[in-house]
Amino acid sequence: MTSKLKVIEDTTDEPVSIIKPSCKFDPRKFVSKRGAAVAVEVLPTALPVLKLSEAKDFVMLHPDEENFWSSELCFVNVPAKGQKKDLLHLIDDDLAALTIPRKPLLRFRLALATKPYDIQFLAIVPSNNLDNDWNASNLRACEAAKAQWIEVFSLREENREGYGFSLAENQDAFPSPNWGTQNIWDSIGITFDGRAIEDANSDALKRLRGAKISVA
Repeated sequence: MTSKLKVIEDTTDEPVSIIKPSCKFDPRKFVSKRGAAVAVEVLPTALPVLKLSEAKDFVMLHPDEENFWSSELCFVNVPAKGQKKDLLHLIDDDLAALTIPRKPLLRFRLALATKPYDIQFLAIVPSNNLDNDWNASNLRACEAAKAQWIEVFSLREENREGYGFSLAENQDAFPSPNWGTQNIWDSIGITFDGRAIEDANSDALKRLRGAKISVA
């Protein structure tokens, strides 16, 4: 995003009265000296992690799987103090097998996705148990969303297993996504900062095991 400051030169010879600020410091000394055009960098932020059906809107997935889709990752839900909903954490697969063998692990891929007008999120892409109707239909929707705006919905209300999707009536109803250049691994790293279980001393892992968490 670029902000343009319009500079108007006073060509008159009349003296200009200077308005003195009423506060104790002079805010004029904080005026930017970088010129009329100042580029403002939009910093990357953590993204929601959603199934396509949870978006409740039309969605698209990045078509470049190599750079904007992850390989299969391992996750676990961890209860969070003061929150009704557990927090999804990344976890090392071998560590999980050794320390919490009876906890349900989740394995899926993540892909950069967006709603209209660049409301981005990380989409859950099924990567195993694909003979299951829910996973298979979800994966079909993910593939379809690489090339077109689709809206995904559950078929449960129709007493059917799986997901369906519908196309936007006009594919040019929304602007083409502005994906940016940040690859999937950077997006995942920012999103799961503080929510990655890498060793046995992790407070999240201790929570799952019912171990005492030391307070500094």
